[in-house]
Amino acid sequence: MVLAELGKSINAALQKLNKAPVVDEALVDQILGEIAMALLKADVNAKFIKKLREDVKMEFKLCQEENVNHQKLIQKSVVDGLTRMLESDRKPFQPKKGKQNVIMFVGLQGSGKTTTCTKYAYYYQKKGWKVALVCADTFRAGAFDQLKQNATKVRVPFYGSYTEADPVYIAQEGVNVFKKEAFEIIIVDTSGRHKQENDLFEEMKQVEAAVKPDDIVFVMDSSIGQACYDQALAFKKAVNVGSVIITKLDGHAKGGGALSAVAATESPIVFIGEGEHFDDLESFEASSFVRRLLGLGDINKLFQSVKDVVNMRDQPQLIQKLKEGKFSIRDLQTQFNSVLKLGSLNQFMSAIPGMGSSVLSKGNEKESIKRIQRFLCIMNSMTQEELDGEGNLNFCRIVRIARGSGTSIEEVHILLDEHKKLSKVVGNLAKTNLGGKRGNEFDQLKRNPQQMMQKMKGAIDPSMLQKLGGMDNVMNMMKQMGQMDGIQDLMKQMGGMGGMGGATGKGKRR
Repeated sequence: MVLAELGKSINAALQKLNKAPVVDEALVDQILGEIAMALLKADVNAKFIKKLREDVKMEFKLCQEENVNHQKLIQKSVVDGLTRMLESDRKPFQPKKGKQNVIMFVGLQGSGKTTTCTKYAYYYQKKGWKVALVCADTFRAGAFDQLKQNATKVRVPFYGSYTEADPVYIAQEGVNVFKKEAFEIIIVDTSGRHKQENDLFEEMKQVEAAVKPDDIVFVMDSSIGQACYDQALAFKKAVNVGSVIITKLDGHAKGGGALSAVAATESPIVFIGEGEHFDDLESFEASSFVRRLLGLGDINKLFQSVKDVVNMRDQPQLIQKLKEGKFSIRDLQTQFNSVLKLGSLNQFMSAIPGMGSSVLSKGNEKESIKRIQRFLCIMNSMTQEELDGEGNLNFCRIVRIARGSGTSIEEVHILLDEHKKLSKVVGNLAKTNLGGKRGNEFDQLKRNPQQMMQKMKGAIDPSMLQKLGGMDNVMNMMKQMGQMDGIQDLMKQMGGMGGMGGATGKGKRR
């Protein structure tokens, strides 16, 4: 099963805890058996599974007589056990700003190493780093052509040679060239190899000695499952592997086995790859990964994603408009642009508790992005007055906008309908005065959760509420947000959200 199916299977087993009138040892055994079967199907090592079962049963027995919520206890024990299975005690390398970081990539033939080099470069380039690529793979025909094409697509400078056959010389020259030009991250792509190919391993050691990398990243194809363990150990013995990137997690049954096997080598997994696009690279943190896999979400990751794409300077004005119940087409345009900057919609949605690890199929995700892009084309064909208006357009104007944007009249109507729905939600939220003048819904949630729930029920459209996993899930999500250490700071950054969020609404205007 692919990882999304693994998450659903484990979650389905845990859901039986909530339906059972009594949680006893027999039920715990049954649930752990189902979880073990799901992990075995994902090619996770039986030794790890046995340890997980023993740890969960031990914790249950220790707390069986105590007055605790056994459902939450078992869920937490399973989450903690899976997290330990994927964690490494060794801290992963983090590139340092103001320093020239040389990163050497190694891996098996066919693991997707060259594509992953480009994804890695693109990831840091989007965050404002000055990044460059060096092709030291002279073994595979077409390696330089592939890297050159990839680098050109993401607009990253590259270095390589069609005539020089010595990979050590190319690597050293490329690194020196980019160091002189003050690049912050210099990525060296090496020849793919197999653990039995001693000559290529020797070449890898020579490249390491020549460029003196700050980190060596091992790229591993997850489709080989538990066999990742032997391969990862072989590479660690040859060179000083500091980080691991797991690729191809989206199309086969052995992803769980690959993740747990690599973690067992004490090499920290820093990224996972789940697609062929250059933004299909996700930073890996074991606890967050497990929670999102099981549909429990990760509020911290959710807010970090929002902070990465939202311009905080624009938030006070937007929030003031929302408090007044105003939401223009231009506001919707801004939100659509932010959504496109998020990268994978699935990764973002999976961070919302209750959404699960695959809210959208790959096809549906592409369709959603395509639809947003067409909506933006429609908005680009509107006048400034129309963008700042409430969407009340006559038929003749709708026809002209459709023609000008290369879309259909029906699509323009759909966009206007979506805007009206969102405007209604914003208006309802303003009427309920969530948070009031004193602000802070999280305090209200603690003081009177039932009153808060009734307010929100009246404000949120039923179909939208269903998509968010129901009222209980929304309340649970808000509780998690209230427990976050940085939530109040974030709300202050967003302009003192007053009746919409965290602060008092008395922040200074700039």
